[in-house]
Amino acid sequence: MTDFFTRRDGALAVEQVPLARIAAEFGTPTYVYSRAALTTAYQAYAAACKGRNAHVQFAVKANSNLAVLQVFAQLGAGFDIVSGGELLRVLAAGGDPRKVVFSGVAKSEADMALALAHDVRGFNVESIPELDRLNAVAGRLGKRARVSLRINPDVDAKTHPYISTGLKGNKFGVAFEDVLPTYRAAAALPHLEVVGIDCHIGSQITEVAPYLEALDKVLDVVEALEREGIRLDHIDVGGGLGITYADETPPDITGFATTLLDRVAARGHGHREVLFEPGRSLVGNAGALLTQVEFLKPGAAKNFCIVDAAMNDLARPAMYEAYHRIEPVAPHADAPVTYDVVGPVCESGDWLGRDRALAVQPGDLLAVMSAGAYGFVMSSNYNTRGRAAEVMVDGDAVHLVRERELPADLFKGEHLLKG
Repeated sequence: MTDFFTRRDGALAVEQVPLARIAAEFGTPTYVYSRAALTTAYQAYAAACKGRNAHVQFAVKANSNLAVLQVFAQLGAGFDIVSGGELLRVLAAGGDPRKVVFSGVAKSEADMALALAHDVRGFNVESIPELDRLNAVAGRLGKRARVSLRINPDVDAKTHPYISTGLKGNKFGVAFEDVLPTYRAAAALPHLEVVGIDCHIGSQITEVAPYLEALDKVLDVVEALEREGIRLDHIDVGGGLGITYADETPPDITGFATTLLDRVAARGHGHREVLFEPGRSLVGNAGALLTQVEFLKPGAAKNFCIVDAAMNDLARPAMYEAYHRIEPVAPHADAPVTYDVVGPVCESGDWLGRDRALAVQPGDLLAVMSAGAYGFVMSSNYNTRGRAAEVMVDGDAVHLVRERELPADLFKGEHLLKG
């Protein structure tokens, strides 16, 4: 558990609020976030950036709840987005569009136009066809688009293959051998302004070494471009720093960011602005999914603890076989039994945890920990299940920041055939 999810008289609480109180007021399943945890994680990055030409861009795809974005906007964060919808969320939360970087491999013309209309900080571009499209859209609007190229350095992030993005076999970025010609092409387009370079090698990375390897390759490119007269104002080192789900030992955030900034300075690039794009490391351990035990079902090979949360609420275990610690909210005197914790969705892949020793009874509450990143934001309505409520805890106050979806909400946009 983090410093903000702790036990009070044996019962699990977030900040000063018992999770049982949240379940009683808002029902289950419910995502619960700690404002203090969000703030503390952000300040760990800000501490490394203090006195340096460096800034934090929160990766909205990790958690796009408006209240979460509002917290980061008020702390001074910029934002890394991957869709026009995410831009509109940032604006609705009070974020500054001039602090927004637009990433992603398949930006539509409409999304480009929306971003240009709001004068976003820039675009991380991943291919020559995308450069051509952005140049055409900017030309029609009478604007110049600020661009960085996302390069693929072919560095192994040593993470799950589904969340590795920096190898030559991944769909992301410009292949390393094509970087210089692509920059030349970008510099020749009349409605683009080349301003930076971007690199993002993956997610849930728990070692510094892959970052330093990728950063050195990025800096080699910066120096080669400068020799050709193409000067870059900023270096975007991406995100991807891991968190502790079970027994992982990721580096300290401030120490990690400081190490990268020191390498940039040691290579003679301290005058350039450095952008960080953290997602999971800001929000992952700031959230938990609260769920209730419905049935205990013994079996010949497995015992099942059936809860009211499911793979549509938290997709990571089914998608990545991801591990989330699962904690009983209240202490229990019974001896623990080994269960697979599963949901009510009609799929054998609907599980939240396997082989967990739990002392529980029907009606008990469980907290699926480290669920603040890629949790609600990846949820669905499979089996016509409404998505969970979301609440934010701030000290002893609880704020409902997203209402639970009701069945009627799910088909209000559908239409019966006429006749």
